Amino acid sequence: MEEVPAGYGPTVVSVGNFDGVHQAHRNVLRQVVRRAGELEAKPVAVTFEPHPARILRPNSGLKLLTPTPEKLRLLDETGVDAVLLLPFGRDLSLMSAAEFAECVLKKTLGAREIHEGFNFRFGHRAEGTIATLKDLGKQMDFSVVVYPEMKLRGEPVSSSTIRKLLRDGRISRARHLLGRPFSILSTAGRGRGYGSKYTVPTINLSKYDELVAADGVYITRTRVGAECFDSVTNVGNRPAFGQESFAIESHRLNFHPLELTAETEVEVHFLERVRGEIKFPSVDALRDQIAKDVKRARRYFRLSCFGRRD
Repeated sequence: MEEVPAGYGPTVVSVGNFDGVHQAHRNVLRQVVRRAGELEAKPVAVTFEPHPARILRPNSGLKLLTPTPEKLRLLDETGVDAVLLLPFGRDLSLMSAAEFAECVLKKTLGAREIHEGFNFRFGHRAEGTIATLKDLGKQMDFSVVVYPEMKLRGEPVSSSTIRKLLRDGRISRARHLLGRPFSILSTAGRGRGYGSKYTVPTINLSKYDELVAADGVYITRTRVGAECFDSVTNVGNRPAFGQESFAIESHRLNFHPLELTAETEVEVHFLERVRGEIKFPSVDALRDQIAKDVKRARRYFRLSCFGRRD
């Protein structure tokens, strides 16, 4: 926390993992920004790298909705003045709730208000609850604002809920809870050339280690470098050609040749699921299905706001 200037506060703060920076996160942070303005304080988000679950439960296999660089970008868009990114290691994991409040919230940030969800936990072994935080606030002169669980159409807005929706292929529902399309950002990878040779040319993503949508075919928008394309994206093991290997590959509907390097950014925004992955009896059958998928995608873009051009 050496990077925080001395006497940085006063602040209004929210502490969390903020994976996905979804609708509930943004609701809290909007209020943090509003209250900071009223109190003539600085709105601040506090988060962690890596995600604490990766240290405390290393065998959990947690896949993130938003890798840290993307999370920081999304947090910046909320209007907070600063994001304090705390390295989550042994020292922080052993810090008690009282020590965290004293060191981070009071001394480092000069917090006037803390805004948290109803199920907020903090400190060693998650010993601190909202009640703990309120008690510490009375001792350290900060108040606590607590937010009830947010639900949309009866579904809890939480990172774990959204992860499950994506694993189940419910991409439209996940988009609703996120408040934006789910996306992944990587670089251009090398494919096996089957698309260009047998079906349609595609852009492959290089290895991506965080959460992806369930195997299947999706209507997407794909950014390649500075250009954006309507697209159809396949996620999965490409069983049609044998020798299965996982890949994420996008066919651009408004295709034109591009100069790609290993550093070219490729970002895929998932809009709607078309179907699950299928093993076809022949290349011709696969080609016919791709034509149907493309036709459906073109209709989607023609009728939706995502088809509008700037």
